[in-house]
Amino acid sequence: MKTQNKSKSLSKVPKDGLYPEIIRKNYLGSKKLLNKKALISGGDSGIGQAVAVHFAREGADIAIIYKENVKDARETQKLVEKEGGKCILLKGDISKKTFRDKTLEKIEKEWKTIDVLVNNAGIQFPKNEITKISDKQIKETFDVNIISMISFTRDCLALINKGGRIICTTSVTAYRGSDHLVDYSATKGAIATFIRSLSVNLADQKILVNGVAPGPIWTPLVKETFEDIASFGKDTPLKRAGQPSEVAPAYVFLASDDSSFITGEIIHINGGDFVGG
Repeated sequence: MKTQNKSKSLSKVPKDGLYPEIIRKNYLGSKKLLNKKALISGGDSGIGQAVAVHFAREGADIAIIYKENVKDARETQKLVEKEGGKCILLKGDISKKTFRDKTLEKIEKEWKTIDVLVNNAGIQFPKNEITKISDKQIKETFDVNIISMISFTRDCLALINKGGRIICTTSVTAYRGSDHLVDYSATKGAIATFIRSLSVNLADQKILVNGVAPGPIWTPLVKETFEDIASFGKDTPLKRAGQPSEVAPAYVFLASDDSSFITGEIIHINGGDFVGG
């Protein structure tokens, strides 16, 4: 993910946020995704990285899309391969049609089909006043967060078989808003509606479409976004932020046969915030 703020020191972060946990040591895979092929946008760090590693522990092969952080992408690849899975790295800007086309050409050549598509890529540019949000920022945020998601999903459908899964990352901000992430929150609300609409559209094809709406989660994005990261997540009922390892299992559930009678739904992982939808 991308922000306009420079990285902040993590020295004041509570202990549980110093080193974001990607997967619990005691998480036991049970072959829920054995031989599945999963394509994950924004899969190089944070929640996307955690999803990739959890999927691999469950038996899946992974392809991750990332924009620029080669180091993080290679770390994800290393973690996936450590779990016994294969990992394809796809570097580029998902908002660009040429990159999306090349990505699908490569996936079709390598895999032929996709079993699980995880739409997780996103950017945000915090602004405390709406008057400081430029037209350029609005366009870029919408291009990456929702417009390219719709376009990419549409194009991926040619490779997704009956029984396939599409999982989109939205946010708690789609439900309660955010005073410093006005345009970002609007895109996340659009994603929630996209999930519901697409689930109905694809029901006859037996392709299930669901989402996850995380609350405050310790990811690399945190240090780039928040001025007072020591208080990050403290306003939740559980009085702390969550870990990527606490979010990724929801994606495993939605990608597996355990969720075979669920579509158009969104799982809320937010530390106890009560939100509608």
